[in-house]
Amino acid sequence: MSKFQRFSGAGMQKVKVSKSSGNETIYVDWKDVETLRRLMSPNGKIFGRKRLSTTAAEQRMLSQAIKRARFMGLLPYTSATL
Repeated sequence: MSKFQRFSGAGMQKVKVSKSSGNETIYVDWKDVETLRRLMSPNGKIFGRKRLSTTAAEQRMLSQAIKRARFMGLLPYTSATL
């Protein structure tokens, strides 16, 4: 058993990130706070590409959407427990 098999599936859940419109344009809505909150750790960090199984372009759109939601006050920058 390798070290990667040991931790596979141990609480890690794959999350569908992107939505596609009718003309195959992929977008991430910054106003959808509940979806964006699932893509962040409890401390407020954005999960990486391997955890979310996103492409590089989707990860850039995701991080931009989270940063916009933080700026507008919909998401916290850090957790309140720090």
